[in-house]
Amino acid sequence: MAKIITIKGTAVVGADEILVADSNSKIPAVDGSAVTTMAGGNITGTIPTARLDTGTTANKLVVVGATGLPAVDGSLLTGIVSHTTSASDPTISTNPSGGVGTEWINSTSGKQFICTDATAGENVWTCSGGGSGNIQLSFPGESYGYTAGGWPNNNTIDKFSMTSDANATDAGDASFSGGASYAGAMSKTHSYRAGSTYIDKWSFSSEGTAVDIGNLTVSRSEMSGASSRTYGYAAGGGGTDTNVIDKWSFSTDGNAVDVGDLTTSYRYAHAGHSSSDYGYTSAGREVMTDTIDKWAFASDGNATDIGNVTLARGDNGGSSSLTYGYTTGGKSPPIWTNQNIIDKFSFSTDGNSVDVGDLIAVNAFNDCASSLDYGYCCGGGAGAASNTIQKFSHVTDGNSTDIANLYRSTAQTTTFHV
Repeated sequence: MAKIITIKGTAVVGADEILVADSNSKIPAVDGSAVTTMAGGNITGTIPTARLDTGTTANKLVVVGATGLPAVDGSLLTGIVSHTTSASDPTISTNPSGGVGTEWINSTSGKQFICTDATAGENVWTCSGGGSGNIQLSFPGESYGYTAGGWPNNNTIDKFSMTSDANATDAGDASFSGGASYAGAMSKTHSYRAGSTYIDKWSFSSEGTAVDIGNLTVSRSEMSGASSRTYGYAAGGGGTDTNVIDKWSFSTDGNAVDVGDLTTSYRYAHAGHSSSDYGYTSAGREVMTDTIDKWAFASDGNATDIGNVTLARGDNGGSSSLTYGYTTGGKSPPIWTNQNIIDKFSFSTDGNSVDVGDLIAVNAFNDCASSLDYGYCCGGGAGAASNTIQKFSHVTDGNSTDIANLYRSTAQTTTFHV
């Protein structure tokens, strides 16, 4: 049976009726659910948000609100450059998930840091924009200072806190007794004591007794030590007067190799220092000297003379902050006068030391452990061996204070820190 179609002169929407445009030449509202193959590009106007399937879960449209996008999972996004904002600086233990190139902004100081070496626990954060204060594995300690051996003849390893002033305790033994100012070096996990022909290795975590893991190229005493990230160094020395710079590996136990020379024909009873990139010696005997030597960790070679301490002397101690080397006490000519001077010199600009303070008393044959904020002058004395631990600030120039005692009195000891 034929379908009856009604034609009206007004706009209608009923079934079986022909659509008629209204007075504005528009089709009236009708149900278009059965319409197919309509080109989307021909559709104009605004679709109400209420008509859209919105949300933050799968297959939903995300709508920008009054304050921005809602919280969504962006873990699959790529090419997004972000940064961490914190009220403090990163540390060497700040392990960035983004690896090298990760940005860190200190909201307190305004400093910006970029991770330039992403090694777990040994990260390097470089302060950009010409700022100072790079965060990197360096040689000041954070937790404990140690002394090993010394005069009178002993092999004791003392341990003292760098977070609270307190007396030292007996933490172990060196593999051999004595040691007239042997060279000290540190990796992240072990300390090394080099002297005579021996290289001792001692664990910070298990303590106990050190083990002999190799030999120096020249048997000697009264030398200085330095540490890079991967090698220990012993420079100069007396007994067999020498200017040799030896180095040995932290990753594989074995003998040292001769990698260069200090600037004088022989040098002993001097202080050792380490920056991130260089080893240093200051003062010492060659009769007596005020020389500050420096050699590069990155390339084997001879040291260069970069400045002078304020007074020529030997039998002095040394400590290191991130930015300065400190030379403490010693004996000066012409009549072997004991000194209480604390000198410092800059790691960033070669030049002479300045006198920044005094030890609590005249003191020769001391050695120093280093934290970020303090140097710790251990033992020594004007004559007999001392058990004094005195500390001085690496942050503000000034005199030292007596903070505690070693487990036993000692002079010409070897110091470490972790």
